[in-house]
Amino acid sequence: MNFSDKNSATRWILIFISFVIVSLILWNTNALFQTMKKEERKKMQLWAEAQKEIARTSDLTGNISNLTTEVIISNTSTPAIILDQNGDIVFFNNIDEQHVRETDSLYLTQVLAQIKKENEPIVIQYQDIVNQRLYYGDSPLLKKIQYYPLALLLIIFLFGAVIYFLYKTSKISDQNKLWAGMAKETAHQIGTPLSSLFGWLEILKTENVPKDTLGEIEKDIDRLKTITERFSKIGSLPALEPLDIVAETRQSYEYLKTRSSKLIDFDISLPSKEIQVNMNSQLYGWTIENLVKNAIDAMKGKGKLTLTLQEKGTLVSLTVKDSGKGIPKALHNKIFDPGFTSKKRGWGLGLSLAKRIIETYHEGKVRVKRSEVGKGTTMEIVLNAL
Repeated sequence: MNFSDKNSATRWILIFISFVIVSLILWNTNALFQTMKKEERKKMQLWAEAQKEIARTSDLTGNISNLTTEVIISNTSTPAIILDQNGDIVFFNNIDEQHVRETDSLYLTQVLAQIKKENEPIVIQYQDIVNQRLYYGDSPLLKKIQYYPLALLLIIFLFGAVIYFLYKTSKISDQNKLWAGMAKETAHQIGTPLSSLFGWLEILKTENVPKDTLGEIEKDIDRLKTITERFSKIGSLPALEPLDIVAETRQSYEYLKTRSSKLIDFDISLPSKEIQVNMNSQLYGWTIENLVKNAIDAMKGKGKLTLTLQEKGTLVSLTVKDSGKGIPKALHNKIFDPGFTSKKRGWGLGLSLAKRIIETYHEGKVRVKRSEVGKGTTMEIVLNAL
């Protein structure tokens, strides 16, 4: 048995033991409730006998014993109502008298209806003199014990929910640390061959290589450098600086356009003036790249893609609109969850990263602005302008 199997077995044993303990507590609580209910009925039967003794003694001698009086006054918690043979209320005990007076006995009738459901009545009968029925309800203590198992289950449920939340948070934290470590290690590993590529590029410049070719190679090497910088920033708070979002958007757009399928009809609408935004250039470009690549995947490599940048007061809005398959409304929020993907291949991290970059690092918003199944989707990024 490996370590994982041992952990799993231990977990199930603990769950089983917890289940047995809870079951025993509930069983004992129920047993205590039933015992107290029987004891309470015996007490009320004795109280009924005392009522009958009062009626008999009053009729014969008019003298009531101290024991009978003590039994009568000992009931200070159990609500009781006595009905005569015609069903009229002739006596009640441990029921709010002021409430009864204020409601003109309506409250007393409601209490009677309730306690009829709780216990069977006790008959009070002495020859032809007394023929009554005693209805009584559960005492406050008995009611507390009755609802104790529910309170216990609620506490156990809340306790379990807290443990699960802490466990889940710990797992997510560990996963984040793992992904951050892998990202930083990837950036470190790419750095070595990237340095060599810079060297080879300088050598090629001394050869008879067309400048256009060298320019494209240099762009791709710069792109690798940007990717390396992106991965190196994962897991740490990136530095933000005032940048022109118009220029940054145009730069990302032009790079993606030249390296995407010719079947994609690219279009872009940008303001003619600069708009300063506090941002990180590499991470902002990564966000646009993720949104554009998702849009291209949704169109299956063929369709129209439009980027529109607008200034709205103190905010800047960038929309990425595609003519793809669209997103059902029920998935508008779920698509940002880590690991969620509708593609056969992929990790489902693109939109999750975009959300983290925009909302956590740049204090902006990213959302599905509009989407219609079969017609396309419009994603929106909103940032604060300076």
